[in-house]
Parts: sequence; structure tokens; C-alpha cells
Amino acid sequence: MSKKRGLSVEEKRTRMMEIFFETKDVFQLKDLEKIAPKEKGITSMSVKEILQSLVDDAMVDSDRIGTSNYYWAFPSKALHGRKRKLETLQAQLEESNQKKKHLEQSVEKAKVGRQDTEERSKLAKELASLRQQREQLRVQLDKYKECDPEVVEEIRQANKVAKEAVNRWTDNIFSVKSWAKKKFGFEDSKIDKTFGIPEDFDYID
Repeated sequence: MSKKRGLSVEEKRTRMMEIFFETKDVFQLKDLEKIAPKEKGITSMSVKEILQSLVDDAMVDSDRIGTSNYYWAFPSKALHGRKRKLETLQAQLEESNQKKKHLEQSVEKAKVGRQDTEERSKLAKELASLRQQREQLRVQLDKYKECDPEVVEEIRQANKVAKEAVNRWTDNIFSVKSWAKKKFGFEDSKIDKTFGIPEDFDYID
């Protein structure tokens, strides 16, 4: 049996943003360390690191009030922030494409009736560098597409369906336990121990 794959950093960041977008609430770190593992499958040990990365990227706001730090993020600001970032990246990509086109034209001209020159070698290196830069910008664009509000909404709906399914199974387990108690007179603790049911087993709110 293969091991269950852990969440990637980007998956954790996306799920952490879902907490803010779905609740539209303000949290302390200790609150998120309780909520994130239970509702989003993010380990409590990684909550602080993921939260700080979102603050560093200006996707989550934070403020210190008294001795406590508070964190919040609203969909409207996150959307505007992503749009600005995407526009900046797209402008940089367009600029790189223009430079690449110009350099390709220069290289083609340099080929006509000429041997390899220092200038041509320099242009070729700059062209290779710009191609690499363009690829890096494309990767960044793809990363921000994962935070698109439509994608987040799809994830939220999928989570809702999964939650309903889990609660249906939970209801079935409680029904079986009730039947076993009436049929055989078993106590709850004995049934839980026999079938490996945790003491805090309950519906997901």
C-alpha cells in the first residue's frame, strides 16, 4: 500500500487562504493552529511557516494589538493583489518577448555574410538569458493562476461535498453502534475499542 502524499507548500497556502475567505474572520496564530489541521489537513507544525509566507507575499494582513498578533484576508483585496501581480508579470513577460524578438532579428542579421563575432556571441548569451527569464515568469504566472477565485470556489465546493459524505458515513457508524447496543447490550467504550473508533469521533461542523 502506497503512503498518502503530503500537501505541497502551494496546496497548503491555497487551503490556508480558504480559511480566511470562507470565514471572513480575524484569527490569532493559535486559532489557525487548531482550525487548519482539522478543516484543511494542514499540520499544526507548518501553520506558522505557511502563514508567514502569505504575510510576506501581502496575501494576508497582520497587526499587533497589545501582546497578540492578528491575521486576516478578504477575497476582494486578495483578488486585486493577484491582478496587480499578474499585470506586472505579464508586462515583464511582454517586455522579455519584445527583447527576445529584437535579439533574434539582430542575430539573424549578424549571420548574413559574417563569421562568429564577439558581438554575436554576446547577443546569443543575452538571448539565452532572456529565454530563461521568460520561462521563470511563465512559472510565476502559473503559480498565481492556482489562487484564482474560481479555482478556490471549486475547491470549496469539493470540500463541501466531501464533508457531507463524511457526515453521512459518520451517521451510518452511529446507527450501527446504536443497533449493536440494543442487540447485544455492548457499551459505547467497548464498541469503540473493538472497531478502533476514536473517543472524539463526531460529525464535522
